Amino acid sequence: MANSPSSKKRARQQEKRRQHNASQRSMVRTYIKKVDALIESGNYDEAQAAFQTAVPLIDGTVNKGIFPKNKAARIKSRLNARVKVLKG
Repeated sequence: MANSPSSKKRARQQEKRRQHNASQRSMVRTYIKKVDALIESGNYDEAQAAFQTAVPLIDGTVNKGIFPKNKAARIKSRLNARVKVLKG
């Protein structure tokens, strides 16, 4: 448990950051699920639009340190491949 004033403040700051990061991570996962749902429905145009909306959000979480760079690249690559299959 934090005892000194500075360590108490650090604990407060870390909890605030943890909650914010969890919110951002959850939001991105929701956008990924929206793309997945549209892929499953078979609608290429809507799936492509949802993918284009999700990509900047995924990239933003990388810049904020919420997702590792390779994980974000893997997610985007797999989603894009699945969207392209709908077109063909």
